[in-house]
Amino acid sequence: MTIARPNPRPTAKPWIAEIHAYVPGKSKSASGKPLVKLSANENPLGSSPAALAALAEAHVAADYPDPDAKALREAIADVHGLDPALIVCGTGSGELLHCAVQALCGPGDEVVCSRYSFSLYPLLAHKVGATPVFAEPEGYGASVDNLLAAVTERTNVVLLDNPNNPVGTFLLPSEIVRLHAGLPSDVLLVVDEAYGEYVDPAFQTQAFELAAAHENVLVSRTFSKAYGLASERVGWVTGSAHLIDLVNRLRGAFNVSVSGQKAALAALGDQNFVERSRNHNATERARLADAIAMLGNHGVSASPSEANFLLVHFEGAVTAAQALAALSDAGYAVRHLPSQGLPDALRITIGTTEATTDVIATLRALCGEAE
Repeated sequence: MTIARPNPRPTAKPWIAEIHAYVPGKSKSASGKPLVKLSANENPLGSSPAALAALAEAHVAADYPDPDAKALREAIADVHGLDPALIVCGTGSGELLHCAVQALCGPGDEVVCSRYSFSLYPLLAHKVGATPVFAEPEGYGASVDNLLAAVTERTNVVLLDNPNNPVGTFLLPSEIVRLHAGLPSDVLLVVDEAYGEYVDPAFQTQAFELAAAHENVLVSRTFSKAYGLASERVGWVTGSAHLIDLVNRLRGAFNVSVSGQKAALAALGDQNFVERSRNHNATERARLADAIAMLGNHGVSASPSEANFLLVHFEGAVTAAQALAALSDAGYAVRHLPSQGLPDALRITIGTTEATTDVIATLRALCGEAE
């Protein structure tokens, strides 16, 4: 018996049309010359020698990895004072953020985030047929009051990157507590701390404490940034037993590779490298920010940042497109963000000391400032 079907080929759900494939930043100039990437927020110091040594160790490629990443979860718990049973590891933090949204949202539901947030957030909503809702920012950064005002009876998840990407702004722990206190108890607050290791250590534990005390808070971290393991795709989340159970049900069964687990485990044991990365970032970020502030009379400015990049605004005679081209000619790739509603801005990753010097010189020359 032939069953009549309305479509001539497999047809996606209508909300999938809202998803666009990821467009990576350019790694070559218009002439084909390789560029130094200051566009992906990678660690300019590379990776911990301990992690590199672990990656160099042979392993049996035919064997599956530990599906529960037990040793890695225990090491994460030891470093951060957490319960390993309340940690899930994933293929980068992105997989786990997707699991959280997938568990709680579907058609008719809403996912709230700040207007200028991680570009993945609206895609997470679209993937499950939910509607992304953008709270208006305050000076480009997230506003607690505006996030709370955006919450409706259809809101199931609020996503907050802190520090923020692509702006770099940071909400103090007291503001996170205020945000959580204003949410209904059945709305999940996800505090995405991909850049958390770059923040003053005095502010690095409060989100974990909030997650430990409540059943509607999930905190995510990644090994891609300060730990310098972006290619290994390792992230993790912590939250209540209820939330961890939901994420575990939806994550991939063997999601973190053997090499990823080994490298992340070794990297956790080298906190000196993380501290060096944080200190280098703070020094070079301040140097770049000070130089940009000196170009204020040319309409060039930078948003305050606690991450490993600056969002630089071009609101005078020099445009973001001109700066993008000049930096490319100088050998550097940075991120232009018109697709995120920031056509007059470039996100510039903090690179090596040499890279910072070159970026400053290029921007000064573009603005007609003599050396």
